[in-house]
Amino acid sequence: MSNIRLFFPESLSLNLKAKLDKSQSHYVNKVMRVKVNDTFSLFNEKGEWEAKIKEILNGIVEFNITNQLRQKENSREIWLAFSPIKSNYFNFMIQKATELGVTKFVPIITDRTIVRKINYERVKKIIIEASEQSNRLAVPDIEKAQNLKSFLEKNNNKVNMIFGDINTKNQKLDSKIKKGNKPICIIIGPEGDFTENERKEIINFKNLQSLKINNNILRSETAVISSLSIINYFLNL
Repeated sequence: MSNIRLFFPESLSLNLKAKLDKSQSHYVNKVMRVKVNDTFSLFNEKGEWEAKIKEILNGIVEFNITNQLRQKENSREIWLAFSPIKSNYFNFMIQKATELGVTKFVPIITDRTIVRKINYERVKKIIIEASEQSNRLAVPDIEKAQNLKSFLEKNNNKVNMIFGDINTKNQKLDSKIKKGNKPICIIIGPEGDFTENERKEIINFKNLQSLKINNNILRSETAVISSLSIINYFLNL
């Protein structure tokens, strides 16, 4: 079987016959040069399956599901609440956060947020490509941008919040966040950080732990990668 993995949002099951869309067909046939009777894998949040190419007609790949490779995974939800940043850094951050296991992205508009418009179609494409590359099954969601106050009010007591705060002295996570099924949400500030009033609002959030990620001031994308690495290490202890 080839090393091609493609996200397929529709239902997958043994012996299913279906077609790839135009973009995926072009990638499989023209870019990767896969031929009739060759195999590749398709995945979504329900699992991963082996697909065999039955026909390539007018550039569209028709396949048949021949085998289930992996079943649905039950992993802890990890959210990333973040302030949008400039395009190149933003795309990099989304890609790496997907690789590191984020299940939901929540763009937050703060007083110091510079970038206030998001190309959601582009972001979703980056998320899918990163999921394909990193051997994930579930593709992360991205919510519509919302202001900080609305986000905090809507999710109070629904998540365990990890606040990347350079002002705290705490450098360890409390083991209680491993318990229960509440999502773990990491919240990272904009360039220039949160204002003092915003910081106070976050500190008052129920089930919050402040965490000093590093003694240095980090760029937003660096803080995201560092925080997720810490969370992943902590959850796997």
